[in-house]
Amino acid sequence: MKNFIYLIAGLFLITACQTAPCECEAKGKGFVAPGQSVNMGSESTVDVFKKIDEAWLARDYETMKAHIADEGNYRFFDGTVVTNGEDFVAKVEQSYQEDLANGVPWEWNTDYAFAVYPSKTEDDNWNEKGEWVNAQFTGADGSTVIEWYQIEGDQLISWLQTKAETPKE
Repeated sequence: MKNFIYLIAGLFLITACQTAPCECEAKGKGFVAPGQSVNMGSESTVDVFKKIDEAWLARDYETMKAHIADEGNYRFFDGTVVTNGEDFVAKVEQSYQEDLANGVPWEWNTDYAFAVYPSKTEDDNWNEKGEWVNAQFTGADGSTVIEWYQIEGDQLISWLQTKAETPKE
């Protein structure tokens, strides 16, 4: 009888825990714009980043274009700004040709990538669309590249690239 009571009590606790509302929503850390905090994003957004990165390395421009939205804002480290997939891949191909001419291998190590998103506001800020992936790369020439990808669904809608060249000796 004692075991039966324990069994009933255990089932009650399990059921109660599964039906109780979750009050453990993650609190954001840091800040972006006034009234916004930063929250960890999803693995699915990082997966979209990975598809773009793999296609970039392979120079698979059709796959890249499939994930780059028209009317976006894409800023390369050299100041070039493009707004669509066609112009984006043209700039990537130009960079490839320059690296090839300079004897720089077309390879890099992806050091890290993580997704974040800002909390929602009543103002519906532009940065609230989708999630953001921050990624760092080390180039074959020793340079460091840091990029921010704003991804909505499976589309890149905004992108910013910075690059620190390796000091010449």
